[in-house]
Amino acid sequence: MSESVRGAETAKSLPTVELSRVRQLWHLLEPLHAVLYYAPEVFEEAAALGYGTEERWPSYFPLRAAPLGPVGSERVASAFYSFNPRLVAEHIDPAWSTASPDAVLKARLRGMDRAYRAIFGDRVDSPELAEAAALARRAAEAANTAGRQLAAANAELPWPAEPHLQLWQAATILREHRGDGHLAALLVAGLDPVESLVSFAAVGAASVQRFESRGWSGEEWAAARERLVARGVIDDRGTATRAGRDLRQEVEHRTDQLAAAPWEFLGRTDTDRLADLLGEFWVAVLGSGLLPSESTLGIGKV
Repeated sequence: MSESVRGAETAKSLPTVELSRVRQLWHLLEPLHAVLYYAPEVFEEAAALGYGTEERWPSYFPLRAAPLGPVGSERVASAFYSFNPRLVAEHIDPAWSTASPDAVLKARLRGMDRAYRAIFGDRVDSPELAEAAALARRAAEAANTAGRQLAAANAELPWPAEPHLQLWQAATILREHRGDGHLAALLVAGLDPVESLVSFAAVGAASVQRFESRGWSGEEWAAARERLVARGVIDDRGTATRAGRDLRQEVEHRTDQLAAAPWEFLGRTDTDRLADLLGEFWVAVLGSGLLPSESTLGIGKV
């Protein structure tokens, strides 16, 4: 076990960072990571490899799954959880015959280099971005990846030399670390992949139409609703009951708890400093208009 991981494990018993701050760091870092799936520069790199870019999914699945290596759709569906396995198979089954995971990893760094330079302009070389990258990297290197397959796969990748790409890679490790923990919280709550979406839509995290992008059929969605109605999680209209809201709040609370260790390792002062530094880059990403106004993550809703 590395010194950083030992430090993160020790920090669990010495809380210094509030869970509200843990969630805020996710809100700040998630858009910095998500540029990967929407930037035209990344689409151009994916298209050069042979992936379709007329819609999001042909490039999304290989771009996100590439750190896992040339794995099949069952492994990817397991790691991504809430996507219909049929949708995953549609795009992953041909993915590695189009380009190798190594080629995809190189392409996504090239794309992110170009995208960040377009979004941040001269600020891409600023001391503030370099400081943010160094702090985020320290937190990412402290993330214990035991039982977290996407976080572990990204943590194994070599660090790029440029600070802006280090910031992106750190954001990626930390968001996948949180996401892997979120899946554990969903499992504890007894919510299967489609139920996780139905219950999240029921608390108003996003519209049902937005969640339909995950590939579940109307019949599968309706069956999940029936199961959740029987459990008292939602009512006949598909709206969360009090018990359902409590269940989703517990899922998010557990997710925050499971995501806290890297920030405990970084400490309150440096975590606060990182939050301050990220503000202008978060604003720049949101101001770029690349990201959708509504996502399936429910940021700010739960």
